[in-house]
Amino acid sequence: METETLALFVDLFLMVLLVAGALTVLTVRNLFVATMLLGIVSFTMALTFVSLDAVDVAFTEAAVGAGISTVLYIGTLALVGAQEKTGVKFSAWPLAICLAVGAVLIYATYEMPPYGSPDNPAQTHVAPRYVQVSPTEIGVPNMVTSVLASYRGFDTFGEVTVIFTAGIGVLLILSQRRRKRDDEAEEEAQKKGTQSKLRVSLTGLGSQHDLVPHIVAKLLIPFIFVFGLYVQFHGDFGPGGGFQAGVIFAAGFILHALIYGLQFTQRVLSPQVALILIVAGVLIYGGVGIVSMLMGGNFLDYNVLLPDSVAGQHIGILIIELGVGITVAAAMLVIYYAFVGRAEPVNKLPD
Repeated sequence: METETLALFVDLFLMVLLVAGALTVLTVRNLFVATMLLGIVSFTMALTFVSLDAVDVAFTEAAVGAGISTVLYIGTLALVGAQEKTGVKFSAWPLAICLAVGAVLIYATYEMPPYGSPDNPAQTHVAPRYVQVSPTEIGVPNMVTSVLASYRGFDTFGEVTVIFTAGIGVLLILSQRRRKRDDEAEEEAQKKGTQSKLRVSLTGLGSQHDLVPHIVAKLLIPFIFVFGLYVQFHGDFGPGGGFQAGVIFAAGFILHALIYGLQFTQRVLSPQVALILIVAGVLIYGGVGIVSMLMGGNFLDYNVLLPDSVAGQHIGILIIELGVGITVAAAMLVIYYAFVGRAEPVNKLPD
C-alpha cells in the first residue's frame, strides 16, 4: 500500500512539473530560457516513461528530447538570436484552427475504448499473444525489441525511412539557402572589386587554452562510444537498440564538435561519409528483407535466414538494429553539420 501511494505521489509530481514547464515555455520571451525549459520538460517526460515501465521509450526521449534536440535548438538560436520578436499582432485565425482541429480529434476518438480498460482489443488479443508466444517464437528476452524489430518490422522500416528522408531534406534545404547566400556575397564582393573569402567560425565553444572541457571531453567521449556499442548490441536483452544507440553515437560526435570545433570533427567523420552511412543504414535494413525473400520467405521474415528459426530471428534482428543505429547516428550528424555550417560568411580583402 505504501509503495502504491509513493508511486501515485511521484506520478502526480511529474504531471505537475510537465504542466508547469509547458505553460512556462509559452509565457517566457527569452528563447534561450524556453529552450532550456523544453529540455527539462523532455527529461521530465522521460522520467514519466520510466514510472510507466517504458524504459526503452524513456531512453529515446532523454537522448533525443533532452539531448540532441536541445543542442539543435541552441544552434538555431545562434543564427536567429535569443530574444523573441515583440509587437506581434494577435490573430484569431490560428487559434480558431487549432480549436477546430482539436475538436475534430476529440470527436474522432470519442467512441474508442477507454484508455487502460482491460476489455480493449489490444489487451485481449494482441498483447497476450506477444507475451505468450514471443519467448519461444522470437527468443528475445526484451519483448519491446521483439515487437519492434520482428512483429512490427514493416513499421520500424518505415520509421527508419522517415529519419533518412528528414536528414536528407534538412540537408538539401539548408545547403540550398547557404549556397544562395554565398553567391550573393560573392556578387557583392565582385561589385566592390574585392575578392570574397568565406570564413566560418567553427572553433567550438571553448578555445585551445580551455583545458578543463578538453580533458573532460577526452575522458567522456570514449565511454560514450563504448556505452553506445553496449546499447546497440544489448538491446535484445535489456533496454536499448538501434534508435537509442544511434543517438548516443551522434551525441559523442556532437560533444567533440562543441569542444574542439566542427572542422576537427569533420576530419574524423566528414559530411560525405555521413551521407554514405545514412544511405547504408537503410540499405542494410531493406537488404535483410530482400535476402529473406531470396531464401524463400516473406519480406523481413527472419525465420528463413538460418536453419533454426529462433537463431534466424536473432541474426535478423541484430542486422536490422545495426542498420537502424547507423541511419539514426548519421541523420543526427547530417542535421547538426547542416545547422552549424550555416555561419555567416565574412568578406576579407585579399592578403
